[in-house]
Amino acid sequence: MELFDEQKTNHSGDSTFAAPLADRMRPQNFDQFFGQEKLIGKDTPLRRAIEQDRVGSVIFWGPPGSGKTTLAELIAKATSGLFVPFSAVTSGIKEIKEVISKARNYRQMSGRKTYIFIDEIHRFNKAQQDAFLPYVEKGDIVLIGATTENPSFEVISALLSRVKVYVLERLTEESLSGIIKNALADSERGLGAMSLRTDDTAISFIASVADGDARRALNLLEAAAEDAGKNGHITADKAAEIHQKGTYLYDKAGEEHYNLISALHKSVRGGDPDASLYWLARMLASGEDRLYIARRLIRMAIEDIGLADTNALTVTLNARDTYHFLGTPEGEQALAQAVIYLACAPKSNKAYIAFLKATADAAEKGSLPVPLWIRNAPTNLMKALGYGKGYKYAHEYEDALTDQEYFPEPLAGTVYYEPSSHGKETKIADYLAKFREYRKKVRGKKGIGQ
Repeated sequence: MELFDEQKTNHSGDSTFAAPLADRMRPQNFDQFFGQEKLIGKDTPLRRAIEQDRVGSVIFWGPPGSGKTTLAELIAKATSGLFVPFSAVTSGIKEIKEVISKARNYRQMSGRKTYIFIDEIHRFNKAQQDAFLPYVEKGDIVLIGATTENPSFEVISALLSRVKVYVLERLTEESLSGIIKNALADSERGLGAMSLRTDDTAISFIASVADGDARRALNLLEAAAEDAGKNGHITADKAAEIHQKGTYLYDKAGEEHYNLISALHKSVRGGDPDASLYWLARMLASGEDRLYIARRLIRMAIEDIGLADTNALTVTLNARDTYHFLGTPEGEQALAQAVIYLACAPKSNKAYIAFLKATADAAEKGSLPVPLWIRNAPTNLMKALGYGKGYKYAHEYEDALTDQEYFPEPLAGTVYYEPSSHGKETKIADYLAKFREYRKKVRGKKGIGQ
């Protein structure tokens, strides 16, 4: 059991002042745990499961610094289980099986559970996740995964179906203020022995710039304390001076990336230029690839504005080219102008929907034969077989309108595109009304394509 002994020692909670403040101040019991009252407060389902020692394998999903690792440790401690952290980066299938084998033996000898904790479980590949399945199912281990990413996308369905997912919320400023005050008062693990003077404005500032992350709050508090020295005074101005430019919670490959682009897209679709500009600014401040934003704006012009304002596509393409030419920061103004234009433009998704319907029919109906009268006939054999026979050249008819059917027979008369009454689509609607009425009138009882 040497491996377990070593890992337990590293996570026993016996802290020294050599460790960062955020590590020293990890809660030792649920009374010291700030935030997540909805999840772990008294008489909640999870809290009762812990108190009754019936916690199964779980995944904690939440933003950085929300308490995922701490909660896993407290569960193991409260149920007298063994807490074994596991690395997705340094461990392979062999190491997984070795740890699980020891966990099974340990349970047989001691009757105690082994909690295998995997931080950032989304970094485990499919084969690594698969390796846990039989042992989770048998109950040889209790798997606790923690992730900042949506497990629906990052955890294989077979494993996801065998665990319960709990969502941790971003810590409120009130909870962060409590964590900060606790660290200032604790003379054993915190900063109490330094006899620091603080005021509410300093605590509020640190809590606000921590962006919901307890670790970030304690790191800034520790830096401010070191700057102030023993018996010193931490002020909001000094904390702000130490705190460099804040960074937003953002991972360009993670869920928040999709949340922000979704917010931008929906604000544009909803016609709100001010909210659209805010979400654009958030993405820019977070370091998003500007050309990615440009590509998404082009998508919005196609999907949500479409033929109601064909100039929208031109505007977004020009914004892309302008940014590519000017770069940051000048080129960003072109993206902002495009966002405003799109938000204020008339909206129509009718062309988008029509294409989706046509795509669905193409997939469902299979390879329906092209009608003979609109087939190409480059050879005599093709002509002899009737290719191109009966084709009506539209330019030879009044208003370039014919009653020719261009669909395969099973789809004859299908209508996909119904223009809206917005912007330029009103003119398209007038044309289609004329086109469809003409065909209906002149076809009569003629055969298809004749």
